[in-house]
Amino acid sequence: MWWFQQGMCALPAALVIWTSATFVFAYITAVLLRHVDPVVPYISDTGTVAPERCVFGIMLDISSFLGIATTYVRYKQVQALTAPEETRLHWLNVIGLGLGWLSSFGMCVVANFQKTTFFSMHLVGAVLTFGVGAVYILVQTLVSYRMQPHVHGKGIFWARLGVGLWSSASAVSMFVSSVIMYSSLPGVDVEKKLHWIPGETGYTAHIVSTISEWSLALSFVSFFLTYIRDFQKITLRAEANLQSTHLYDSPHYVRLPVNHGETSPLLGGST
Repeated sequence: MWWFQQGMCALPAALVIWTSATFVFAYITAVLLRHVDPVVPYISDTGTVAPERCVFGIMLDISSFLGIATTYVRYKQVQALTAPEETRLHWLNVIGLGLGWLSSFGMCVVANFQKTTFFSMHLVGAVLTFGVGAVYILVQTLVSYRMQPHVHGKGIFWARLGVGLWSSASAVSMFVSSVIMYSSLPGVDVEKKLHWIPGETGYTAHIVSTISEWSLALSFVSFFLTYIRDFQKITLRAEANLQSTHLYDSPHYVRLPVNHGETSPLLGGST
C-alpha cells in the first residue's frame, strides 16, 4: 500500500499540492502575460487580471473546500482521541474547527473578490484567511501540546510550534510593512498598483510586505504537511439510516423491507 492510500492522508496532501499549484500557476501566467512584475508580487496580484484570475478563483475555491474537509477530519480525530473529562482539550478542538472553517471561507472570499475591484471584501477575506488561519495554527499547536506524550510524541508538537511562530512572525511583518507602504503613498491607489519601479517611494516596504505574504502562505502549506502522518491513522464513514421504506407522502403506502446496511467512507468517525 502506497503512503497516500493509508487512512485519509491523501486529504491534507491534496490540499498542500493543489494550493501550491494554484499559487505557482497564477504567478507564472501573470508574469508571462506581463500583468505583474516577476520580483515577488502579491499573491492576490497574480489573480487579479483575466485570464489568470478565472483559473485562480476556481482553483482557490477547491482549496477552500479541501481546507474545510481537512479541518473537519482533524476535529473528528481529536474528538475520538479525547477522553470525556478532558474539557479544555475538547473546547480547544471545537474552537479549532470554527477557526479552520472561517479561514477556509476567507480563502473563498479572496478567490472571488479581486483586490483591484472589491478591495474591502478582498481585505476581509485576507484577514480571515491569514489572520484567523494563524490563530488556527496556534490553537492546533496547543491541542498537540495537551495531547503529548500519551497520544503522540514531542516531535510533532515542536514542529507545529515552529510553524506557528513562523506564521505569526510573517503576519506581523506583513502588517507592519503594509502600514508603512500605504502611509508613504498618500493619495495613491496602492491596491490597484500592479507594477513597481525599484527605488520609488514605498518600494522597499512593498517588497518586505510581499515576501512576508509569500512566507505566510508557505507556512500555512507547511503546517498541513504535519497532518499527513496523523491522517494515515484515521478513516471516516457515513451511514444511511432510512426513516421509511418508501418516498411517498402518503403514510398508507406499504413496501416490503429493504437492505438498510449501506455505508460510504466519509462522515462517521473512527481511528
